[in-house]
Amino acid sequence: MRSVAAMVVAIASLLGPGVPAHARPVPGGRGDPPSDGWKQRTSLLVMPQHPRQNDVVRIFVHCPTAANHALIGSTAFRLKGSARLYREVGLGLSDRGLGRRSVGISYYAPLGHHVVHLTCVKVTIDKRTRVSHRKVISRYAVPLQVRRFSLKRFL
Repeated sequence: MRSVAAMVVAIASLLGPGVPAHARPVPGGRGDPPSDGWKQRTSLLVMPQHPRQNDVVRIFVHCPTAANHALIGSTAFRLKGSARLYREVGLGLSDRGLGRRSVGISYYAPLGHHVVHLTCVKVTIDKRTRVSHRKVISRYAVPLQVRRFSLKRFL
């Protein structure tokens, strides 16, 4: 380890004044205008990532600013007594494209790996006819693992 440190010091002393003393400015730093690239990103976070049956998970969403609604669907969100294996929940977005929601994992959800799908959409409604049009802006998916319900954690 000492030899590596000594070699770094030797190279730095040899390069000396030829190396500029200042670092490159960080994009989006204090002097630079902020980048607008984050406005076009799509992300989805489900916490916790390994829930148990009968738990509630928090969903955090970021969609492009062109979208005004998000659809989140998974087989882990199915309801008790429902014949549908896949359930979608809607989520309204703020002007910045951010949204959050709580969704319950069913006690009857199958154990194992599931995928949570996010679809960011732009919904427009014709006020006269009340017909809605949906345009898909972006999609994203994250894995989710459902574990077995345990009564021991409450005791």
